[in-house]
Amino acid sequence: MRTRSVQQVIQSMPTSDGGGVKLRRSLGQSQALRLDPFLMLDEFSSINPDDYIAGFPNHPHRGFETVTYILDGHMLHRDHLGNEGHLKRGGVQWMSAGRGIIHSEMPQQDSGRLRGFQLWVNLPASEKMKPAAYRDIQAEDIPVLNLTEGGQVKVIAGQANINGKVTGGSIQGLSTELLFLDVRLRAGGSFIHPLVTDHNAFVYPYEGQCDIGSLLKIHPLESQSLGVLTQGDCVEIRAGGEGVAFLLLAGKPLKEPIVQYGPFVMNTREEIEQAIADYNNGELV
Repeated sequence: MRTRSVQQVIQSMPTSDGGGVKLRRSLGQSQALRLDPFLMLDEFSSINPDDYIAGFPNHPHRGFETVTYILDGHMLHRDHLGNEGHLKRGGVQWMSAGRGIIHSEMPQQDSGRLRGFQLWVNLPASEKMKPAAYRDIQAEDIPVLNLTEGGQVKVIAGQANINGKVTGGSIQGLSTELLFLDVRLRAGGSFIHPLVTDHNAFVYPYEGQCDIGSLLKIHPLESQSLGVLTQGDCVEIRAGGEGVAFLLLAGKPLKEPIVQYGPFVMNTREEIEQAIADYNNGELV
């Protein structure tokens, strides 16, 4: 097997979005910092309500999917389809904007920590104008696997293959064949996982530090830095001296042109102009 190594490190940068929510953005800082099919990765984490209380008021999307994963806190999702989802600790909101959706994500707390991630995943051209869809996944519905060294793996999407045992996540059957794992390792612990050879993949440690690669080529990766992986059949990750928690994501590249204007992601400028016109005319959805 060919073990993947790190080919690029993207340091997350402070920014804000929505009503002024403070966050850190790695993928998506610029149009050059994407990893097909992944468009953006944001991490938000604060105990100061001034950093998050304004939330993300009503806003539109078209042409991609958003995945919101809550580690701590409580947010309320509402959209024009009548969906209402309570995102609580360990839960996931999976939303396919398709041809258009208008939604809000608002904190339901005025104190304490709000912490989590939002991931944007592109849709192929053939699915960009499909009807919007929404799914709210509670923490108890996400498979959790215990590792022999004391670590833990949450299988959010795709299939985890741990010691030859395959466990499917809550989300399956996506065109991008997404793998989304949240892994926690004790100090010195290791994690090896197979990956589809030609799928793009990255690792994002959000607590602690880890080393990625085989013994012949090891690359350290610090917390809140995103490591884009080379091609290969598997990834090997070792925790640093204080343990590590990280996201491992992989997906099938779409290899299609991307034209983005804020919350709209299409394949041509003309499609973007149509999305803007549809939104202004009340016809986005």
